[in-house]
Amino acid sequence: MAKANPLQEQLLKAGLVKKSQVSQAAREQVKARHGKAPVAPSESQREAERARAEKAERDRALEAERKEKARAQELQAQVRQIIETNKVKRDGEIEYRFNDGTVIRTLLVNALLRRQLASGALVIARFGEGVELLPRAAADKVRERDPGAIVLDNAQPGSSE
Repeated sequence: MAKANPLQEQLLKAGLVKKSQVSQAAREQVKARHGKAPVAPSESQREAERARAEKAERDRALEAERKEKARAQELQAQVRQIIETNKVKRDGEIEYRFNDGTVIRTLLVNALLRRQLASGALVIARFGEGVELLPRAAADKVRERDPGAIVLDNAQPGSSE
C-alpha cells in the first residue's frame, strides 16, 4: 500500500479518521491521477494548443513554399546551363521569322540553320532577353525543366504559336 502523506498520518494519530478512510482517500487520489477520464483542459490550455497547432501549420506552409522556390531556382539554373553549353552559333544573312507569343521576331541564319529549324533538328529557346538555337536533344532537356523556355519547335505540333 502507498505510504500515507504526513497530514493523513497526523489525522490517524489524533484519532480523527480511521485507517479505512485513509486508504479510501489514497485509492481515490490514485484513480484521479491514473483515471481513464482525463481532466478537461481549461480554456487557456485549449487556446494555447490551438495557437501551437496554427503556428506549426504556418511553419509547414512556409517551409514548403521555401522548398518550392529553391526547386524553381534550381531548375532555372539548369535551363541556363543547358542553353549556354549547347547553343548553336548563329551566322548568316537570311531572315528567319517566328512567333514569340504575340510578337514576331527575326533571326539571321544561313541556309543550313534554316533547313534544320524547318525540319525540327534545331529549336529556338528563350535565353535571358533574347533567344538561342539549340539541338533537339538539348531542347528536350530544357523542355523537361521549363516548357515555357521553348519558343519554337517545328517537330512538336502546335509549338509555333
